[in-house]
Amino acid sequence: MQLTLYTDYSLRVLVYLGLKGEELATISEIAGHFDISRNHLVKVVHNLATHDFIHTVRGKGGGMRLARTPELINIGDVVRHTEPNFNIVECFDRDNKDCAITPICKLKGALHRASRSFMEVLDEYTLADVLQNREDLNRIIFMENTGTGRS
Repeated sequence: MQLTLYTDYSLRVLVYLGLKGEELATISEIAGHFDISRNHLVKVVHNLATHDFIHTVRGKGGGMRLARTPELINIGDVVRHTEPNFNIVECFDRDNKDCAITPICKLKGALHRASRSFMEVLDEYTLADVLQNREDLNRIIFMENTGTGRS
């Protein structure tokens, strides 16, 4: 299973904001630190705010911060709210009837079980778990980064 870049960027935004604490961060700032598209991050940030993972402040001096403590941000929840679907094979899509063996396929059940297990593991982790190596993350993101971001 591969997560989309959208989910990857969402998790990066949360990690970044988790490191910043109560201090506001901007989309441009995060885009620069991770060298990713500012335009793409606008959509990511909007979705994270819509699902109450982050709080945004508009206007001059505005930005964003986590809407709740890292202990209350579950990684499985983030993935569920950022992935468009979990159709790891075409037969998981109810509208796709292209595979001839779908009605009798035993692989489908195994893949469903594996997908469920994947999410169960993610449900065991919070953003606080991901931030346990805070000093190393700070060093890599804030001190060693020279990215300029893309528009």
